[in-house]
Amino acid sequence: MRVGVREVEVFEGARPRLEAIAYRLLGSAADAEDVVQDTYLRWQSADRELIETPEAWLTKVLTNICLNRLTSARARRETYVGQWLPEPVLAGDRMLGPSETAEQRESVSIAMLTLMERLPARERVVYVLREAFGYGHAEIAALLGLTESHCQQLYRRAKQHLIDDRRRVEVDAASARKVVEEFLAAALSGRTENLVRMLGDDVISIGDGGGVVFSLPEPITGVQRVARFLRGLFEPSESKWAMIGGRPVLFSAVVNGVPALVLVVDGQVVGVVALNVTDGGITAVHAQVNPAKLERVRRHWVASEPPLATGW
Repeated sequence: MRVGVREVEVFEGARPRLEAIAYRLLGSAADAEDVVQDTYLRWQSADRELIETPEAWLTKVLTNICLNRLTSARARRETYVGQWLPEPVLAGDRMLGPSETAEQRESVSIAMLTLMERLPARERVVYVLREAFGYGHAEIAALLGLTESHCQQLYRRAKQHLIDDRRRVEVDAASARKVVEEFLAAALSGRTENLVRMLGDDVISIGDGGGVVFSLPEPITGVQRVARFLRGLFEPSESKWAMIGGRPVLFSAVVNGVPALVLVVDGQVVGVVALNVTDGGITAVHAQVNPAKLERVRRHWVASEPPLATGW
C-alpha cells in the first residue's frame, strides 16, 4: 500500500518516541534505529484504514520486534568477547527520550541499562513503558497481549530486581565537568588514595572492547582494587595509546545523564568513560571502547568545552 504524505508525517512524528523506547529496551542506538526502520516498513505495508490509533499500533509493532531482538541478543551476548556494556549516547540526543522525571533520567543511565540486561524480556518491556513513558498497566497489557494483573506482576518483579537505595546525583554540564576534572586529577596523580576518596565502597569497573580493543574479561570490584586498576590505566603508555589509535585528547561530557570522560584521537571519539555518581561516591566506572558502539557518539560529537588534558 502506498504511503502518503500524511502517513509519513504521522510516522516521523512518532519516530523520536519509538527510538527512545527501542534504545531503552535494547541498550543499543544502532539496533534501535534498525528496529524503528523495521517498524516503518510494516507501517508502509499495513492497511492503515483499519488502524484507529497509530501511536498504539506503532508502539505495539515496535515492542514486539524488540522482544524478538532481546531473545536473539541474549543468545549473541553469551558468545560476546569480554564484558558487554550499552551503547553510550550524548546529552541532547533524542534517543534518550523524555527526561522530565528522575525515573525517566535514571532509566537511561548506563548503570540502569546494564542492570536491565538481567531482566526477562517482558519484564524489561513492562518496566520501560511504565517507568519511562508513563503507560498504564491496561495499555501495556493491550500492547503485549497480557492481562492487566500479569503486567502489574511483571512490573513489581522488575522493580525488585532493579532496586537501589542509593540516590544518583543529578548533573548538568558544569557539575559534570567538575566531577570529571576531579576524577581525572585523582587518576593522573599516581596516588591510589586520591581515587579511593572519590569511590564508593562497592564500586565496580567494567570495560567493553568487544574483542576489538583490549579490555578485562571480568568486572573489577571493591574500592581498593578499582583504585589500583584506574591508577594503572591512566599511567601514560605508548602501548595503550596504540590500541586506540594514538594519544588521546580528553574532554568532559554528559553521557546517558552521567558525567563522562570522552577520549578523542584526530577528532574521532575512541572511548567514553561514564561515571555513575551517587550520594555514596562513584559507584560504577563504565568504559566503552568498542568502536562499533561509538558510532552514534562520533556522529553527534562536538567539543563544546575546552579539553581537560592534551598531553596524557
